[in-house]
Parts: sequence; C-alpha cells; structure tokens
Amino acid sequence: MKNEGVPIVKEGLPFLGLALMASVAFWIGGWWPLSVFFLALFLFIAFFFRNPERLAPVGAHLVCSPADGKVIFVGCAKENEFIKEEVQKVSIFMSIWDVHVNRVPIDATVKNIKHHRGRFMAAFEDRASEENERNCMLLETAKGVKIVLVQVAGLVARRIVCYPNVGAFILKGQRFGLIRFGSRCDIYFPKEAQILVKKGDTVLGGETLLAELKS
Repeated sequence: MKNEGVPIVKEGLPFLGLALMASVAFWIGGWWPLSVFFLALFLFIAFFFRNPERLAPVGAHLVCSPADGKVIFVGCAKENEFIKEEVQKVSIFMSIWDVHVNRVPIDATVKNIKHHRGRFMAAFEDRASEENERNCMLLETAKGVKIVLVQVAGLVARRIVCYPNVGAFILKGQRFGLIRFGSRCDIYFPKEAQILVKKGDTVLGGETLLAELKS
C-alpha cells in the first residue's frame, strides 16, 4: 500500500508545492498580504493531508473504522451494488478538519471494485450514498463474510483515490486511499454483525471499533 511511514500523503504534495511557490513569489514581489495568505494555505494543506500512524485492534472478527469523522447513520439499509439485499450500514462523515486517509477495516480479499460518476451534493445528505460520485469495494474475509466499503465524494471533494486492485489481500489498518476535501465513507455489514457505535459518535480510522462479526 502507498503512503506508509510518511507524515503527509503524496497526493497532497502538488498542492503544497503550488502554495509554497506562490507564497515565495509574492514575498519577492513585495505583495506581503498575498504571501501571508498562501503561506497560511500551505499550512492548511499540510494539515489536511496529514498521515498519522494508527494501531489497529487485534482480532479477525473485529471491524475498525475506515475513516476519521462523525457517525451520521447507523441502521438497516439495502446495499444495491454487490450484495443487493438489506444489511446493516454505518456512515461516517469527514469534515475538512478530519484526517482524510482511509484505512482497511478488516483483513480481507478485494473481490470487486466499481466506480460510479455522480453528483457532488453535501456528503452528509442521505441521498449522497446513491447519487454522489463514489467508489464501491467488495471485501471478503477468510471465513467468507462479505463487507462493502464505499468512498463517497462530497460538495467540495472531487477526487476519490483507491489503491488496491481486485484480487489483492489487504490488512486491517492499512491505508487504502483517500478523498480530497470533505467526504464520507459507508460500510455495509451482515445483519448478524454487532454494531458497536451509534449516531453522533466520533471515530478514528484504523483504530475505533465499528462492529464485531459473528461468523
């Protein structure tokens, strides 16, 4: 997986470079207010693309959060992409202040990936799960349990990054991608899974437990 052991993800480096060059150029040109503005922008971009280390919970049956943010939905919902039946769903909203590196929720094999073009409405809207630009990934554990993980673009987020390919075996806590500038992650569990979070909870990607699988 990419971006292991670096403080800022590589996807943020072009933005950092542009902001820094603009700040230096305006400083040399004597445009101090603009130089200070682009320096502040440089610092914000570095903050946004930060890439902290996380310690994933041990246990093949334990599912951790794929993202930092706030839980905005917990309940039953139909998964329309792969499973095509009603399961349990947890949705996590990532504001611009949250870490946007996404992490693998459980040791699994990537069985399928589908990317859909769509709208860019606010990611906390209920309809965003089905209407926004999104990347859907079907995971299957060693025991055959299927989990669907969906990266959803938001009002400002226009770029979804997903590293693994179909057939890859990925490990819990690994970085698997990110969504730029505010977004959402949906994760679908089997009905028999025990959900360990509730609406309104704040979670950390790669650390906070979301669910316990029963099989």
